[in-house]
Amino acid sequence: MPKAIHAFAPALLPIAAGFLFSLSANAQEVPKELQPSANEQLLLQVHAKGDQIYTCKGDGAQFTWMLKAPEAQLTDKSGKPFGRHYDGPTWEASDGSRITGKAVANAPSPDADSIPWLLVTVVSHNQGGVLARVTSVQRVNTKGGKASASRCDAAHVGREERIPYSADYRFFAPQ
Repeated sequence: MPKAIHAFAPALLPIAAGFLFSLSANAQEVPKELQPSANEQLLLQVHAKGDQIYTCKGDGAQFTWMLKAPEAQLTDKSGKPFGRHYDGPTWEASDGSRITGKAVANAPSPDADSIPWLLVTVVSHNQGGVLARVTSVQRVNTKGGKASASRCDAAHVGREERIPYSADYRFFAPQ
């Protein structure tokens, strides 16, 4: 019997990895305000790893870091490249399909040092591809990405900071 287990173990590893990836999306309960509408279902999920890019802005004596754009690579549940995430916010798949959205709700991340979780409504699509039917996007399981708490003052106006982050993006489409 142990020989049989050893023979099948390599074949089971990708399945187990995919199962663990799907569990990570539910590792923390998604708040009610970030749930997509009842007529939508989960279409796919990807993992993002990259940076949140901030610019130091000043208005009189007030200075603050403002989000300029995200810049992240997206991978599927098996770790293969899926596409990229950038300003807009925009998600672009390797097949060329692309969506742009607008945040409609947010909730603090369970990790106090991380950017909030979001619900985004898609406002534009290009033609065809894997993202063609997507109507909502959730950003969950965030790690990092928060703007610096300091160093934004008159001497640093216009300066950019890239803060590493990771997150899971869940894409929803009508049932």
